[in-house]
Amino acid sequence: MSGDLKDVVNDAIERQSDDLAQLSSFLWSHPELALKEKQAHELLTGFLERHGFRVERGYLLETAFKAEFHAPEGSDGPCIALLCEYDALPDIGHGCGHNLIAEASIGAALAVKEAMTKCNRTRGKAKSFGGKEILIQKGALEGIDAAIMAHPAGKDVLTIGFSASQQLTVRFKGKATHAASSPWEGVNALDAAVASYNNISVLRQQMKPTIRIHGVISEGGKYPNIIPEETEMRFFVRSPSTEDLLQILRKVEACFRGAAEATGCTVSIEKEATYMHLIQNATIAKSYRKHGHSLGVSFVDDYIKNLPTTGASTDCGNVSHRVPTVHPMFGLVEGKGNRGPAHHTREFAVLAGAAESQAPTLRAAKTLALTVLDLLTNPELLREAKEEFAAHSTQPKNAA
Repeated sequence: MSGDLKDVVNDAIERQSDDLAQLSSFLWSHPELALKEKQAHELLTGFLERHGFRVERGYLLETAFKAEFHAPEGSDGPCIALLCEYDALPDIGHGCGHNLIAEASIGAALAVKEAMTKCNRTRGKAKSFGGKEILIQKGALEGIDAAIMAHPAGKDVLTIGFSASQQLTVRFKGKATHAASSPWEGVNALDAAVASYNNISVLRQQMKPTIRIHGVISEGGKYPNIIPEETEMRFFVRSPSTEDLLQILRKVEACFRGAAEATGCTVSIEKEATYMHLIQNATIAKSYRKHGHSLGVSFVDDYIKNLPTTGASTDCGNVSHRVPTVHPMFGLVEGKGNRGPAHHTREFAVLAGAAESQAPTLRAAKTLALTVLDLLTNPELLREAKEEFAAHSTQPKNAA
């Protein structure tokens, strides 16, 4: 890549740095849960429209969007997606730093657009969109050649692993009666919940050590003197591979059904979208590493070695099973030996809103933009990324 493209990217992001910081600050100060990000949706789409993107609001989902820009030299080249996240967590706000993900992706999109406008050898399309698995099912990735995003963390990591996961909501239905005068006439839904929890505890002995199951009884009855008629449990099941996840899910569901049968209750099991494990594309990661190095980044896994999975999950994994994808982490904490606070904590939420997190976020935006421009201007790089992607078995066996 020539120096003029690098200069355009650097200048574009530095020039917009104050506006990008304001975007992030607003998101941080107005946290909204997933699929309810109405203020964030209006803010981000309005910002992109003002900067010349063709924006489709409410893209396949009420709070999702697609922002697109075609190179003046022609849109017959590749189409690269910059993925954007802007949802927050219950109670603790942006404890996963998605305000910074949005800032980095939007900043990168601005820089790529400017480079496509000023450099006449760049052809193709750049897209930024939010929301993933539901959008995938509705065809959002049709015509996309590769996808990229970056997530804040304590340290810079190129190819960290993310687990496959499944969220379950389990409801037991029994029969209420007075717990003292006629308990034999009731069917205790709390007993079913407790029994299923114990069933899963026993199952752990036969689980692979990399599998994680964690759950809560979200509704366990109202009054001690009434046999609980309805109870609800919420569980997360995680595994480093999607195939192993699907296998353990069958056993987990048997734990719930067995508890229902033993107590005489009925049971319903509601599944949210399955998060597949993340396939990091090493070809694109090497491009990201090259540009990160040029900006002074030192990666924990500088040799593109897939690190053990964190146990965390992302719906970007679902994207990575459809198109070549990278999901690097950008570090917010300076200095060796200090990894900073963990995700999903109040401490990380504070870090996500701190002024000192702006410099690494803008640096990530530049690295993202330069990587996207590599994919747009270097057909051989994109070809290699697609060949690597094709070499993976992208669909799990024995899918449910």
